[in-house]
Amino acid sequence: MSLENISKIYLDDAIGSFRSYKRLAERALEQVSDDEFFLQIDEESNSLAVMVKHIAGNQRSRWRDFLTSDGEKPDRHRDTEFELIEDTRESLMAYWESGWQTLFGAIEALTPDDLEKTVTIRGEPHTVVEAINRQLTHYAYHIGQIVFLAKHLRASEWKTLSVPRNRSAEFNRFLAERQAAGIEHLDRLEATNEFAKREYSK
Repeated sequence: MSLENISKIYLDDAIGSFRSYKRLAERALEQVSDDEFFLQIDEESNSLAVMVKHIAGNQRSRWRDFLTSDGEKPDRHRDTEFELIEDTRESLMAYWESGWQTLFGAIEALTPDDLEKTVTIRGEPHTVVEAINRQLTHYAYHIGQIVFLAKHLRASEWKTLSVPRNRSAEFNRFLAERQAAGIEHLDRLEATNEFAKREYSK
């Protein structure tokens, strides 16, 4: 396999992973009420609203002019991402969508040759691969927090976004049956979501 093909596979997988994490967060957020969205469970914790605002602020800074300017933009005020001032759920979710669209606009325009380039974040040089991985792991970290907090807040009313407890064997059979039937491959989140929906409908 050529280096160009490997680079294309990497980019496709990175884009797919970003989209999967976005959907995971949104499916968690859809389950909480407005009060829960803004709830801060203790003084050291961030609310779901704050995490949404921080991720979007980071994205708008890191991915705007991705190849040609530093990832920490002069107009970013990171500390204010952890403050809620006249923010509504609607305005924050619009900000969230804007952040993700900035990300996808940048990464989907990349070519395999771009992976050999260098970008900076706070003046520190990163290969494009390192910069992508840095942001992918950063967002995964915070989206894990979003899912954990949403699940905690919904408690017994939570609809799982992963393989339901004590259903691993059934999930493996579900995947095997789809593969044997030649049904289109689903990504990790979509596969678990499809299985969970089937379980809930029983």
